[in-house]
Amino acid sequence: MAPHTEQLTRPAVRLRGLTRSFGGRTVLDGIDLDLPAGQFTALLGHSGSGKSTLLRAVAGLDHGVAGRGSPQRERSRGLGGGQITAPERVSVVFQDSRLLPWRRVLDNVLLGLDGRDAEERGRAALAEVGLEGRERAWPGELSGGEAQRAALARSLVREPQLLLADEPFGALDALTRIRMHGLLRELWQRHRPSVLLVTHDVDEAIVLADRVLVLDQGRIGLDLTIDRPHPRSYREPVLGEYRERLLAALGVTEDRP
Repeated sequence: MAPHTEQLTRPAVRLRGLTRSFGGRTVLDGIDLDLPAGQFTALLGHSGSGKSTLLRAVAGLDHGVAGRGSPQRERSRGLGGGQITAPERVSVVFQDSRLLPWRRVLDNVLLGLDGRDAEERGRAALAEVGLEGRERAWPGELSGGEAQRAALARSLVREPQLLLADEPFGALDALTRIRMHGLLRELWQRHRPSVLLVTHDVDEAIVLADRVLVLDQGRIGLDLTIDRPHPRSYREPVLGEYRERLLAALGVTEDRP
């Protein structure tokens, strides 16, 4: 199921001339990028290439780059250069679930929410990620996969227009990661936020995303559309062509790490 055409004509995120430096080293070098509303985009790159820096900039968590605002209220701030336009409702999922250990699972999902229907929404979100009945559990009682499910529930209960995911499955075992891939894709199809997924895993990017970007030397080195229907299997031969192009953009061949 692909995003509606009319959705993809409206950018949810717009970056213009985005620049960020650390200690004299330029990590993001004047990036221009549009992310259409409702699109699932993956961002690849070597360690230290600036993937998480770009994600944090879009999330408004890095004050050293341009500020963020709605398309009607663009603004810039901080020490960096460029302009960021992003939706008001943004949620972030990290590699660590970041659940507060002294709060029960439902309380973690509801953190910062108010309103008469907040608890009902939180319970519905937990049921959606397969954690119905675990509302009163403590985070320490959850497996790694369950903790990430709770983190997804916490993000989606806020009905974000943009979901930013920074290697959310990097700490999980292979089988749990595959299950989480299916869950994330299903949740995206149901809620339709724009998604920007940062990952080191080329296969993960190909299976999940409809567009894959490769960050290289501070710029977008490759912008690749994955024009295949879902669900996708890691074993599909045609996906090997995309894999080769992405590995080449990363400077990797099958016989040379």
